Amino acid sequence: MTRVDPIESADARDGRRTRAIVIGAGLGGLAAAMRLGAKGYRVTVIDRLDVPGGRGSAIWQDGHRFDLGPTIVTVPQLYRELWAACGRDFDKDVTLKALDPFYEIRWPDGTKFVAQQDTEKLRAEVARLAPEDLAGFDRFLTDSAKRYWFGFEDLGRRSMHKLWDLVKVLPTFAMLRADKSVYAHAAARVKDEKLRMALSFHPLFIGGDPLHVTSMYILVAYLEKEFGVHYAMGGVAHMARAMGNVIEDQGGTLLMDTEVDEIVLRDGAVTGVRLASGLELGADIVVSNADSGHTYDRLLRNHAKRRWTPARLKRTRYSMSLFVWYFGTKGTVRDWKDVGHHTILNGPRYTGLLKDIFIKGKLCDDMSLYVHRPSATDPSVAPKGDDTFYVLSPVPHLGHDNGVDWTKEEPRYKAKMLKVLEDQLLPGLGDKISTEIVFTPETFRDRYLSPLGAGFSIEPRILQSAWFRPHNVSEEAKGLYLVGAGTHPGAGVPGVISTAEVLGTLVPDAEVVR
Repeated sequence: MTRVDPIESADARDGRRTRAIVIGAGLGGLAAAMRLGAKGYRVTVIDRLDVPGGRGSAIWQDGHRFDLGPTIVTVPQLYRELWAACGRDFDKDVTLKALDPFYEIRWPDGTKFVAQQDTEKLRAEVARLAPEDLAGFDRFLTDSAKRYWFGFEDLGRRSMHKLWDLVKVLPTFAMLRADKSVYAHAAARVKDEKLRMALSFHPLFIGGDPLHVTSMYILVAYLEKEFGVHYAMGGVAHMARAMGNVIEDQGGTLLMDTEVDEIVLRDGAVTGVRLASGLELGADIVVSNADSGHTYDRLLRNHAKRRWTPARLKRTRYSMSLFVWYFGTKGTVRDWKDVGHHTILNGPRYTGLLKDIFIKGKLCDDMSLYVHRPSATDPSVAPKGDDTFYVLSPVPHLGHDNGVDWTKEEPRYKAKMLKVLEDQLLPGLGDKISTEIVFTPETFRDRYLSPLGAGFSIEPRILQSAWFRPHNVSEEAKGLYLVGAGTHPGAGVPGVISTAEVLGTLVPDAEVVR
C-alpha cells in the first residue's frame, strides 16, 4: 500500500504541525476545516465532487447557475462568528441580501399567507387568514422564543455526547413538552388548518416529519422573525467557495474529485484515510462530514463498532428524500410578476400527504412544492432576460418496501409537477423552459452517498436528537469526529455550521513539533 503525505515538505519547513483530514467539503466540513485551521491544524479537505459545498454546491449549465440545495441564510451571526474566529470579516467575503417577505404560502383554493419579519404585519396576515386564532398565534411566538434560547443557543451550540448532559436537561424538555410534535403544538395553539400548516411545516427544511418531530423545532419561527431570512448573493455556492478560500489562506488544502474509501485505524485510534485510488494519507485527527450512516457503515466497515453497528443503523429512521427539478426559462424575467423569490404551493392534503411520505413510503399524485426563483433577487443566476428556478417536492426515501423505480417514474412525476406549476403559479411554463436538470432520491444516494437517498440524513425525532444522535466526538475510534447533518445538533445550514462550532470545543489546539 502506498502512503503519501501531501504536506510533508511544508512540515519540514515550518515544523510538524498537527494534521487534520476532513472528509467532505459540505458546509459542515468547510466550517470544521476553518475552525481547525484557526486552532493551528494543517488541514486537508477531501471531497469526491469537483467543487466545494456538498449539497450547497451549484451546477452551471447553458448560462444558468443552479444552486442545488440551501436557498436561504438564517442566523447570520453564526457565519460572522465563524469568520471572526479565523481573523476574517464575513461581510467582506459574502454579501447577504435580506428577503422580506420571506416566502408566500399558497393553497389550491387561492388562499395566501405571506411570512414576513415585521411582527404587526405578520399578525395582520394571521388576522386576515384566521382572526379567531390571533391570540393563539401570539402564544405560539412566545413558545417559539423559549425553545430557541434553550434548544438552539444552549443545546445546539455545545456537545451532547455525555449521557449526564442529557439527564441534566430532561426537566426542561419536560417543561417545554418536547415529547409533543411540532404539528401537535401548533394545533394546540390555533384551530385553522391552514394556519396550522404555516406554523408547522418548517421541519421539512431539515428532513423532519412535522407530525413526529419534537416541538423544540418550533424555534424556527422565532429564528426567522428575530434575525430575518437572507440570500447570499452568488448563492450558497459562493459562500462555500469563500469558505474554501479561508481554508487555503490558513495553509490548508482542498482535494476535490477525490474519494475517501476508508478511515484507517491502528489500536483503536485514527491514523489517516485511504483513498479510492489506494493511496493513504496520514493524520492525527479525522473529521467526517460524510453522512454519519455512511461513516460508520462504509468508512469504518473493517472495524467492530460498539454503538453504531449495522443493526443499529438499519433501525435508524432517515429523513424523507427529494425530487428537485432545476430549470431555466427563456425571456421570462418580466413574466409571473406575482411570483417572488420563494413560494410554497400546498397540495389538497397536508397531514395525509406527510403520512404517505414518511410512514407509508407512498409516492402520491398530489404534491406540495417549494419554488425557488433566485433570479428575482440575483441576476447572476441566469442570462439577461431569463429566469432560473428550482422546484422541490418531498418524496419517500429509497428504504421503503414499496420503493419507486425512479428510472420510470422521473418523467411521469416531472409531468405532474409541471401541471401543478402551470395551473397554480407559472402559466405557460412548459413552452418557456430552455434547460433543465432533475435530481431524484437516487441522485442523493449516488452523488452525496446518502443512505437511502435521504435528503437530510437522520430524521430529527426526539429519540434521534441530542445525546441519541451520532456524537460529534466518535465513540468508535479515538481521534475521529463528526460534523454535518447526521450529528448534533442536526440538519439545516445553521445546524451544520453549529456542528463545527461544537467540534471546536472538543478538539484541542494544535501542537507544533520542531
